[in-house]
Amino acid sequence: IFASIMDLSIIIPSYNTKALLERCLSSIVTSLKEAGFSYEVIVVDNASKDGTRELLNSKYPRVRTIFNNINMGYSRSNNRAIKESKGTYILLLNSDTVALKDGIEQLFLHCKNHPKAFAGGKLLNEDLSPQPSCGPFYTLPVVALMLFAKGDYRGATRCSPNDTQRVDWVSGACLMGQKSSFLDVGLFDESIFMYMEDIEFLYRARKKGYVAFFYPSAQFIHTGAASSGDRRTPVVNIYRGLRYFYKKHRRPRALSILRAMLWVKALLAMQMGRMIGRRDMVQIYEEALSIP
Repeated sequence: IFASIMDLSIIIPSYNTKALLERCLSSIVTSLKEAGFSYEVIVVDNASKDGTRELLNSKYPRVRTIFNNINMGYSRSNNRAIKESKGTYILLLNSDTVALKDGIEQLFLHCKNHPKAFAGGKLLNEDLSPQPSCGPFYTLPVVALMLFAKGDYRGATRCSPNDTQRVDWVSGACLMGQKSSFLDVGLFDESIFMYMEDIEFLYRARKKGYVAFFYPSAQFIHTGAASSGDRRTPVVNIYRGLRYFYKKHRRPRALSILRAMLWVKALLAMQMGRMIGRRDMVQIYEEALSIP
């Protein structure tokens, strides 16, 4: 029972993404049709009400399922599945991803050659344009670039290189490493519901001597924010995630500076929202500011 009898466990948390999940599962089967290693797929369904469970039971009986009674979020869902997985290696995939060509095998072979590492593939938008999915840790200068200088657009805070390189973090939408490495780092922090949990995990991994690779030969479509629910969620959760990260890993002075920057950004965004009649923008940043 306790032996690893699979080369790879592919873990997919799902919440009301039935059509996307079916597309993801189909792409995995196609991608690994010629693979020379054994694998299992584990779907963690977080109390979906859209027919996801019926789909899994009827069309994908070989997929291992974990059915939660509530939405556990990214960290708890993946942690549970990692513990129950049988693979020597783990691939975490979001349900809104599509494995292109032999992308999973490419990532697997790369990880086998770099055992003290985690790796992520190149994520693409639906139109196959590159989706920024790696970058530097969120130091105060990096946060400032993100908030006030459109750092994402300049590639300073998130990017999508065309060559393999070591990076601080890769997106948890597509993240691979040895099961023993995930366990050694301590799995994901379950206090983080969604957003920043991958960066926080890889920050702890770095402190334990692991590295992260961005590996663009392995390519995946990623729809993005499919389980978030509404547009305000990313802003609010980024505010929450940054504050939590700084409380946990940074000195009090750095946390104070971060809070001041987030406050200024929110006030500017709220002022802009009022000027252009965007009440929704005002409400989003009001909610973000209310986070303790």
